[in-house]
Amino acid sequence: MRLPALLAAALLALPAAAQTPAPSLPAGPPVTLQIVTQPGPAFPQYTRVDLPILRDAMRQRSNGRVTATLASWPERNLNGPEIIRLVRSGQVDIGAAPLNTLAGDVPLLDIFDLAGLNPSLEQARRVAAAVLPEANRELERFGVRIIAAYPFPAQVFFCREPVASLAELRGKRVRTGGGSINDFVSAIGAQPTGIGFPEVYAALERGVVDCAITGTASGNSARWYEVTRGLYALPVAWSTSGYLVNLAWWNRLDPAVRSFIEAHIREVEEAQWSLGAETTEDGVACNAGDRANCRLGRLVENRPMTVSQPSDADIAAVRATLSSSVLPGWLRRCGERCGPVYDRLVAPISGISR
Repeated sequence: MRLPALLAAALLALPAAAQTPAPSLPAGPPVTLQIVTQPGPAFPQYTRVDLPILRDAMRQRSNGRVTATLASWPERNLNGPEIIRLVRSGQVDIGAAPLNTLAGDVPLLDIFDLAGLNPSLEQARRVAAAVLPEANRELERFGVRIIAAYPFPAQVFFCREPVASLAELRGKRVRTGGGSINDFVSAIGAQPTGIGFPEVYAALERGVVDCAITGTASGNSARWYEVTRGLYALPVAWSTSGYLVNLAWWNRLDPAVRSFIEAHIREVEEAQWSLGAETTEDGVACNAGDRANCRLGRLVENRPMTVSQPSDADIAAVRATLSSSVLPGWLRRCGERCGPVYDRLVAPISGISR
């Protein structure tokens, strides 16, 4: 299935974003939240969701009782993997990051979005809902809980030179966010290279890597089109992410305040899933210089990128690597107990057994 068709199906399958605003909050002691989310301050996940809902709406609807200091990763000099540690230590109350970037600390988290697992955004959401309780049982041992999961746009290849097939990626150095995408990149004969998102632009510019995997709109937000020429629109994953809270802090909250925040988080979650579908196709259009279909991102008018759509064979190859390389690699990292978790929760959705 090509990217436009895939997204049309996703948009039809996803529920509409919640229209009922979160309730107001009774008067009481002020609550100040420390929140760090998103790989960049220009990301639509930040500008269109986190800023207006997590920061502004909570302050307005609580009549100033709940206020948030909200920042993106670069504004706190973070690369992503540190988020779970900051939340665990209590330095951050709510943090957000792609779960594969946190899987080095908690390998089970890769189960949300194993490379090749979810051919559609609708399936990514079903998997996230199925595995969230199990993931939280694991995380709560470390004093952390995921209170919402959400996607980024389809994760595709941005390359310094145009690429039109998986075969053309063989031998290339490819930046990944970690986790199972490393296994996928190795399986296709390329070299996975771990680089934090804020440093990827410079790595592409200097030729430290030949390609980098990220969301179609995420790369646009970070201006990767300035240092790459080709976009290979093969969806490898969705970078399913989570909003995490410090469990001790969360449990200490006034129940009315906690319910108030939970209502906003539900609103955020719905908005982010809808945005994941919308920004996938928008990112392709903006990077390609397609003015008619670029509505959210930056239109690339000077040297637009060459977009190559995947063949049916390459789409099938992505799924095949799940059984041959990705699942075995994840199970080696995660341990024996993770296999039955996959069998019980994910295999009935994916249709792919170990």
